[in-house]
Amino acid sequence: MGGELGFDVLSRTADDGADFARGAYWLIAIGVVGALVAALFGLLDFLSIPRGTRARRVGVFHLIINLTVVALFVASFIWRADRDAYQPTSAGLFVLSGIALVLLAVSGWLGGMLAYRYGVRVADEEAQLDGYLHDRHERARRASMS
Repeated sequence: MGGELGFDVLSRTADDGADFARGAYWLIAIGVVGALVAALFGLLDFLSIPRGTRARRVGVFHLIINLTVVALFVASFIWRADRDAYQPTSAGLFVLSGIALVLLAVSGWLGGMLAYRYGVRVADEEAQLDGYLHDRHERARRASMS
């Protein structure tokens, strides 16, 4: 999500912006579908965080903000569909996209905190180490030690 903003600008500035307006409409649809798929994996990570921890509290805010962003983009998609997606983007849609993108940036920062500060991740330490070893002999040696 975010590419639609560039298309929205082009819908207002290009000689014939209708195709860019329609492109923004479909980019939002693709982004919402992608966000919902990503949310499934995020939920799996979230459920593995112990309750009462700082990481869990950050995870709750990350989850709430992401759901809010998806809801804002769904609202934008519906609003565009109701007004004919070929029309240049209105000021209200720019504001809605701007708010959603600011919230998405905050949520991305929180997601980075979860992954890089609190260590919430999909792979365990051993699996991650495999990506840093130089050759297969070193990996085999480490595997035989465990």
